[in-house]
Amino acid sequence: MIYKFDIYDNYYSWWKNIDKTILIFVISFFIAGLFFSLASTSLIASDRLNTNSYYFFVKHLSFILLGFLIMFVFSLIKEELLIKISIGLFIFSLILLFLVPLIGEEVKGSKRWLDLPFLPRFQPVELIKPFYIVILASLLNYQKYNLYFKYFLSLLTIIPIVLLLMSQPDLGQSILIILTWLVLIFISGINLLIFFGLFGFFITIISYLIFFVEKFNYIKIRIASFFDNSSNSYSQAEKASEAIIDGGFFGKGIGEGTLNSKIPEAHTDFIVSVISEEFGIIIILLIMLAFIFFAYRIFKKIREINDNIFKMTLTGLISILLMQAFVHVGVNLRVLPTTGMTLPYLSYGGSSIVSISIISGIILNLTKRRVFN
Repeated sequence: MIYKFDIYDNYYSWWKNIDKTILIFVISFFIAGLFFSLASTSLIASDRLNTNSYYFFVKHLSFILLGFLIMFVFSLIKEELLIKISIGLFIFSLILLFLVPLIGEEVKGSKRWLDLPFLPRFQPVELIKPFYIVILASLLNYQKYNLYFKYFLSLLTIIPIVLLLMSQPDLGQSILIILTWLVLIFISGINLLIFFGLFGFFITIISYLIFFVEKFNYIKIRIASFFDNSSNSYSQAEKASEAIIDGGFFGKGIGEGTLNSKIPEAHTDFIVSVISEEFGIIIILLIMLAFIFFAYRIFKKIREINDNIFKMTLTGLISILLMQAFVHVGVNLRVLPTTGMTLPYLSYGGSSIVSISIISGIILNLTKRRVFN
């Protein structure tokens, strides 16, 4: 009986102190993603895979249910324990990322996936992102180290991640993690000359890799095709942007879209175009508006928090979500080259949903009312 009371007491405390506005946003995003998954994947399952029309929907639902459990756990644990757990899970995720070039599964010329026994196929980079942000925020606020020594240590933490991602190759995720690192060291109060020096250093390295290393020729081709309207090699992005135009303001209607039959990964990399074609640009505008209000709510909470580690962690988490959403929408509108990046909460994919669930759990944890006591 005592054990049951403790569970009830913990749950009551969680519900009493959780930021319900942020929670409603998160749940609404996940439900919207589930609905759009049903609309965008039923044709793929029945026509291409010759299986039940609800195959992807059921998988997506199972990922979301798992995600809710993960989110609840990470939102419930003590903040001090959260940092300790993040250290262990960061090291574990880094080991998994190290295994990708060795035993990873190659898909379309890139090794980004691990297919281990008793586990579904997943991308380790999706696991490492939230824990890296917690670790980086803790490191940059560690009082015993000199500020510039902390910058040096943070550089040592990001280099192995970026090198492992480059070896896959996955330049899109590499850039996303680098930008998140730059955001956090910028708000930590770094000298602007040093900051822009580091920014220029990474730009130089990335430019060299793209234009002079053969392994990254595919990125150079994508960039060239992006600026060459006469090229046929950029057909996926062209079809995606055309689908948005064809859908108009109010869309063609549920099940009337054709993009799924034209692009293999429309339900992941081009979900915005799929939604826009069937439901109209108005739905995309509403989704983007919801993301803006979601971010505003979190930034408002950040201003109320006194703990610098929590402030920096939350800034890093919402920044990586917003940057990923911006890149995804930019690719779909063909204002950015193709990156293969999912839209947080809405795109299909187990690895992405688990990662977003961890991020959401940490956000809910650090914005709880008891944080401010």
